[in-house]
Order: sequence, then C-alpha cells, then structure tokens
Amino acid sequence: MKKARELPIPDFFDKEKVGEVFRVPYEERAKEAREWVKKYGIKPAAKDNPKVALMVIDAQNTFCIPGFELFVGGRSGKGAVEDNVRLAEFIYRNLEILTEIDPTIDTHTAMQIFHPVFWINKKGEHPVGAQTIISVDDVKNGVWEVNPAIASLAKGNYIGLKRHALHYVQKLSDGGKYPLMIWPYHAMLGGIGHSLVSAIEEASFFHNLTRFSQTGFEIKGGNPLTENYSVLRPEVLEGADGSPIDQKNARFIKKLLDFDVVVIAGQAKSHCVAWTIDDLLGEIMSQDPSLVKKVYLLEDCTSPVVVPGVIDFTDQANEAFQRFADAGMHIVKTTDPIESWPGTNLS
Repeated sequence: MKKARELPIPDFFDKEKVGEVFRVPYEERAKEAREWVKKYGIKPAAKDNPKVALMVIDAQNTFCIPGFELFVGGRSGKGAVEDNVRLAEFIYRNLEILTEIDPTIDTHTAMQIFHPVFWINKKGEHPVGAQTIISVDDVKNGVWEVNPAIASLAKGNYIGLKRHALHYVQKLSDGGKYPLMIWPYHAMLGGIGHSLVSAIEEASFFHNLTRFSQTGFEIKGGNPLTENYSVLRPEVLEGADGSPIDQKNARFIKKLLDFDVVVIAGQAKSHCVAWTIDDLLGEIMSQDPSLVKKVYLLEDCTSPVVVPGVIDFTDQANEAFQRFADAGMHIVKTTDPIESWPGTNLS
C-alpha cells in the first residue's frame, strides 16, 4: 500500500500566472518530469494501491479566467483563480498519490437551448445571457418562444422544436432542477474559452508524465436540446414524445466507482460540480451505499456562481455540499494532509 508523501512544488509553477492563458512548454515539462521521477523515486500509477482519481470539473478558461464569458468569481470575486492555485499545488504535492486525473470539458456550439439565439420574444429580441430565467409560464404564455430561424436543429420541424421546449422546461420544474437559465455563449468548441486553464493543463501534463498515467479527458455538453451541468448525465434524457435524446454516461460512472478514492474539484460549485456529485450520489445509492465513503470533496477548490446584483447561488451550493456530507461523503481541504483524510488508507 502506498504511503502519503507530499512532494515539493516544482520551480516552474508560478501562482501569479494561474489567472492567465499561456502556452505550456511540453518538451521542457517532459524533461523535468523525467528528472522528477529519478529524484524522488516516483513509481508508475499502474502499481498504485489504493487507486485515487481526481475529477477536475470544467476547469476551463471560460469559467476560470477573469474577463472570460462565465468567470466564476464567487462572492470574493476571485474564486476560480484562487481555487486553481490551490488545485495545482495540490496536484504537485500529491503527484505520487493521485493515480489518474480526469478533467471534464464543457463543450458547446452556438445554437443550444441555454444560449440567447435559441429564444426570441415578440419584439424579435433575444434574452440576455446570465440575466434571464425562462419558466414554464414564460413558454406557455409566449413571453419567450423558440426562434423560428433555428428550426434546422430539428430538421426544419419548428413545431416539434416548440413542443420540445415546453416539455423541457416542464421536466426541469417537475424534477426539482434549476429553471432554464440563459447563459452567455461559453465553452465554445474550437475557441480559447473551451481550453483547460493553462496552469491546470500544465499540472495534469506533468502528472501524466511522472506517473505514466493518461489524463482522462471527459467531454460533456454538446447536445443542443438539453443542458448538461453534470458530466454523468444531461438534465433531460427524453423528448416530448418519450424518445431518448441523450443518455447517462454509464462508462464514466463505472470508471469512477472502480477507483478506491474519488476526489472532486472544479467549477462551479453551485452548478456543474453540485449536479455531478448529486448524480454520482444517486448512482452510489442505487448500486451500493457503502461506496459513498470513497468520495472526497475539495471544498477550497470550487466556487459558486455569483452575478453581482443579479443572482447569487452561494447558499444553494453550501446546502448541496451539506447534503452530500450528510449522505456520507467527506468534505476536505487542500490544507488537510491526505493522511488525515478519514478512510483513505493512505496513512
């Protein structure tokens, strides 16, 4: 069984650059990784016992770099940047403890149900992203309607698309989910906002080459007809006629539950993080409730959505984390030595 040992943080890591976009010098980092392995006697991840996964949820420029589309500032205004400083340092210190890093990548195109172009009002105006919530009554009363110009999403079937829109917001309401919120265009496939934060990419790359452990990128969010806060399943699985429009990510669920320890961090605490954890909890409870004790939530590496003067999801995020703790998951911080984490068998 491997022992918990904190390694030093490499000299190349500059916490002042965590809030910036930069090119990772791969060849330099690969050379330094080889030297790190020799200097500290780091073993390949294949020999790990227990096996530890770090799931990093949506640590992308669009959410984590100030000035980008949906920067998660939390109430401090600096949330995601400060979270990623702690997360990168956590990865470096625990290189030989972390078996695999699994970053989720929120992935969108322009015409999706939560983007402004999807909807239109009687004046021909689109909703304002991060300031508009579309309710069941809004759709029923025609306050917001599906934009006829995007009927190509349904192969020209505009009536079917309208039927789906009403069905969708009703399903969110019936399921106790957040109502449909219109977000600014973000995490656009092919764009710079879609990319992993440079400092986290660099740490993941360095981990990959010191532990010989392939980084497990997990793509989510590309279906235009549903939101996908959780990487484990979309918000709505079926269309108005009952036919499936998407499915839960059974492969990734199994992969996570096969690890002995699952550590979770990322953005945003109130949305993609909370929804992913909630879905994971549901899967655990349906399979084997005892597995809940293998999940550890890095609370100081995640922040809630806060749009000053518009909306603040801090309380909802904290309530969700309390519910996860009450269910048996562990709330931990990067300042807590891993050997002090209950039940990890890493001491």
